Amino acid sequence: MKETFRWFGKSDQVTLMDIKQAGATGVVTALHHISNGEVWEVDEIEEVKREIEGVGLEWSFIESIPVHENIKLKKGDYKKRIENYKQSIRNVAHCNVKNICYNFMPVLDWTRTQLFWELEDGSTALRFDKVDMAVFEKYIMARVGLEKDYSQEVLDKAKDRFQTMTEQDKKNLEDSILKGLPGTVDDLTIPVFKEMISEYEHISHDDLKDNLSYFLNEVIPVAEENGVVMAIHPDDPPMDIMGLPRIIKSEKDLDDLVGFVDSPSNGITFCTGSLGANQNNDLPKMIEKFKDRIHFLHLRNVKREEDGSFYEDNHLEGSSDMYAIVQSILRIEKERNVVLPMRPDHGHQMLSDLQTKNNYAGYSAIGRLRGLAELRGLSLGISRA
Repeated sequence: MKETFRWFGKSDQVTLMDIKQAGATGVVTALHHISNGEVWEVDEIEEVKREIEGVGLEWSFIESIPVHENIKLKKGDYKKRIENYKQSIRNVAHCNVKNICYNFMPVLDWTRTQLFWELEDGSTALRFDKVDMAVFEKYIMARVGLEKDYSQEVLDKAKDRFQTMTEQDKKNLEDSILKGLPGTVDDLTIPVFKEMISEYEHISHDDLKDNLSYFLNEVIPVAEENGVVMAIHPDDPPMDIMGLPRIIKSEKDLDDLVGFVDSPSNGITFCTGSLGANQNNDLPKMIEKFKDRIHFLHLRNVKREEDGSFYEDNHLEGSSDMYAIVQSILRIEKERNVVLPMRPDHGHQMLSDLQTKNNYAGYSAIGRLRGLAELRGLSLGISRA
């Protein structure tokens, strides 16, 4: 696997030299200052590429060229936004950056209820707590009709938990869920968020899949023509939240995806954390099944809990068998005669990074460095064996 590291640009506390010292050879980044739906211009792409190559690294994957909400909803100026996306594909290809990760998650990117959940060893992790999510939806968002999405047991626990929460607890929960990351959406307020999710009130899973199919049938021919691969990221968490449909969360969903456009350019970012949070997903089996469409790897591990909650565990621990996963990846690399870009994802905040301010949650240096070292060792051990 080609070892890469995500970088959020000049504002990132983790520098390109930090990434180089970690032993990675590739960088995963984006033009985070460009608004969703606008064209990525050649000079802007070249500037970031020069900066990366200036320290001896490679821009291995774009993560992400975001898909505008109007495209997902297929409304308003969606045709213009699709044309902008096509031009961005042509422009990155012109700059010889030909791997694009994207997602089709409504409104939010990945969602967590706690960004700095303290573990037994004092480090912190990202956590999705089903009860906290119910608290947010019922008592902070005041969403109508959520009873069909939660068991009575979870709703009872949410009621008890909300009654014990301080105003600061409520604010922390709200901030965690509505926190934007560069290249996704800005930090949201409750009124704005309510307005955004109301747009999806009459959008079913099938509707959203139809809109994804339409988008891909427009852009994949352009990608193919320019030697670009598109790799969709699964929904995170892999379940409907806040009444929003999630459509890339299972083997069946990936079957549908690859059927939308029969092209190698229509591919997958195989995220073992997102897909691994769904207990019904057999990850090694899915790697084998979709081996010709997997173009990018996010390797991380989550610890699942019975009620649907989970937290980011150490990379070699958690509910998914990382040995079997990496073994499957190395097997398909050999079969396809390719080296797939991989990045360690969502590391714990630990050691001196606990004192570092303004880290992006899940993207501090040392936790991902640990994950990269563990995955590197696991890969080497399997290869030598």
